[in-house]
Amino acid sequence: MAYRDLREFVHKLEKAGELKRITVEVDPVLEITEVTDRVTRANGPALLFEKPKGSRYPVLINAFGSLRRMELAFEVDALDEIAARIRGFLDMQSPQGLFDKLKMLPKLAELGSFFPKMVKSGPCKEVIKRGKDVNLNEFPILKCWPQDGGRFITFPLVFTKNPENGKRNAGMYRMQVYDERTTGMHWQTQKHGAEHFRRAQAKDPQGRIPVAVAIGSDPATALAGMLPIPPDMDEMMFAGFLRREPVEMVACETCDLEVPANSEIVLEGYVSLNEMRVEGPFGDHTGFYSLEGDYPVFHVECITHRKDPVYLTTIVGPPPQEDYWMGYAVERIFLPIMKMQYPEIVDVAMPAEGIFHNLMIVAIRKSYPGHARKIMNAIWSLGQAMFTKVIVVVDHDVNVQDPREVAWKALCALDPERDVQFVLGPVDTLDHAARLQDYGSKMGIDATRKWASEGFARPWPDEIRMDAATKARIQALWMSFGFKE
Repeated sequence: MAYRDLREFVHKLEKAGELKRITVEVDPVLEITEVTDRVTRANGPALLFEKPKGSRYPVLINAFGSLRRMELAFEVDALDEIAARIRGFLDMQSPQGLFDKLKMLPKLAELGSFFPKMVKSGPCKEVIKRGKDVNLNEFPILKCWPQDGGRFITFPLVFTKNPENGKRNAGMYRMQVYDERTTGMHWQTQKHGAEHFRRAQAKDPQGRIPVAVAIGSDPATALAGMLPIPPDMDEMMFAGFLRREPVEMVACETCDLEVPANSEIVLEGYVSLNEMRVEGPFGDHTGFYSLEGDYPVFHVECITHRKDPVYLTTIVGPPPQEDYWMGYAVERIFLPIMKMQYPEIVDVAMPAEGIFHNLMIVAIRKSYPGHARKIMNAIWSLGQAMFTKVIVVVDHDVNVQDPREVAWKALCALDPERDVQFVLGPVDTLDHAARLQDYGSKMGIDATRKWASEGFARPWPDEIRMDAATKARIQALWMSFGFKE
């Protein structure tokens, strides 16, 4: 049964020994980050700061900072269970006869149960504040790192609608707090929120676009804004798929948007289409400060929240942090979709130090000359994967989850002049090494075995392996040598 809200997830974490309550006062300015960073690097638990300095609302952080907590968030024993469900739906084919049609009915019925459900009210409406009563400073919003431009909301679910067709988008964009009622809106140029902004701006450059921000919901809904789902799929529908129950949505008080009814905090307002303001610096997941830049401004007109809301947040910084485990979950859950498009892919890995967009290692079952290069270009055409700075393609028998094996076998298979290719294209806004913001170069490395049909005239050597008979004989004698099992 799906979590009703964030606090039910907190109780589950505590029961599983995955949460620690911090009962002494800790300052949201830098101190909570320092505590969390130490705990994260020690593979420690989620943290609930019960007495953040300057606020009466507790702070939940590192809630998703391990594989086990990601599994608890999605209520599975292994992330592969979600991948298998996705694969099951993707494998649905057009029914050929009556029996096939009857077999499809349960899946179609389940699909229909995922659509968001509108309700009249919800816990997020327990307190409603408008106008002068709106004060973002009531909440324990973190300043994470010393050179940050200010306090940042780091775990928001930002709702907008496409001004042309009304389709909803929910994204996760950081928000720098400027004062009690305004924040920045870090809409990177390739994000859907930024596209909604541009389309609205083209219609009315002096107008505004309504925006609602939900902070803290049940885990699947809270994480929905970071999932790389197809552009036309509603994030709330996919959250319903993940939680096996529809997300209950409630209308906002001041704008034509809907938010999850179980949210802890909701900010309602608008972004002006003709107003920009300097945002940043911000200590980012790259491990470096992202630079200042001009971004749209979000004006908060109304805040609704639960009577005693829990403020959900996260920190990013030198890897690994909590966001690594979120990214790892995405990698495992969405691998079936990548495999369906490109069945030659065996596995992929994005190491923590690659910070998502810097390195992807891909194992393929190679079938023809140039196959590795085809896969590189295919990945650069896949949604957010277009930002991948370095792609390393290896053979199917390389364990991409073992960085030592990858380094050994890739370097042994590589002739740099022959096997490295460079392309120009869009890069992540946070890539400070790119020649221009949002535009730069990417590198693909073909670390597969080379074939004669690819111009390799020499024989490719076999990998050194002991024969099975010798291994079995020694295994039988192993304990007699004085070694442990």
